[in-house]
Amino acid sequence: MNETELLESRLSELCKKSFERDIFTFSDFLGLMEQTALKSAVKGFPASHVTLFGGAEGCERVMARFGDPEALGWEEPFPIVCLKIAPKSQKFADALTHRDFLGALMHLGFRREMLGDIAIFENIGYLFAEEKMAEHILTSLTEVKRTAVTVSFVEEIPEGELFRTETLTVQVQSERLDAVIAKVFSLSREDAQGYFAKDLVFVNGAVVESTSHTPKAGDRISVRTKGRFIYGGQTSLSKKGKINVKVEKYV
Repeated sequence: MNETELLESRLSELCKKSFERDIFTFSDFLGLMEQTALKSAVKGFPASHVTLFGGAEGCERVMARFGDPEALGWEEPFPIVCLKIAPKSQKFADALTHRDFLGALMHLGFRREMLGDIAIFENIGYLFAEEKMAEHILTSLTEVKRTAVTVSFVEEIPEGELFRTETLTVQVQSERLDAVIAKVFSLSREDAQGYFAKDLVFVNGAVVESTSHTPKAGDRISVRTKGRFIYGGQTSLSKKGKINVKVEKYV
């Protein structure tokens, strides 16, 4: 078995275990490729049996919870915590990037699947992580890059600030996904198509290979190394017959 097949098998077993024993089970954090594997793993199970959540609205890395709350008769929260990683002194801190925060955590031995999204706001990192890892992170993470940091629990997530979007209107010849991506990220059509060839384009967590795929309003589109946006759909036509579409681009 290759890695994808092993992951699909593991996810399928979690789903089956939940279904047969009437309990909730949870995956580790899943990136976009893992979410594609999840869709294959749960074929044949009711859609209501699988819920995805990353700790806050807008998270790209998510856990899968297997189990239907309505059928089971209770709700079990996702074992996710949000940790605030802040410089001890902003005045003397380096400008910290996502790579800096993730690198510091990986250096301490935390595996990527234990960690969700890391959102940065005003040089402070907000990390979504598996609950069982929280204490270890709290006690072991003392430095990011060359900056001394403190780690604390976040009781209330600053919704709307961690994952900010800006509304854009772009003009396209058609609503083909390659055309939309080219406009949103200021790429040539040929360059945009190259991301499809490398399996770097995802719609709602599933890889999309077809450049002619037509997104629907509300679809979450991610292009690895470029960014992501929520597709808002057609708003109007220009005098020359071009299509104006709205997107919410994450910034």
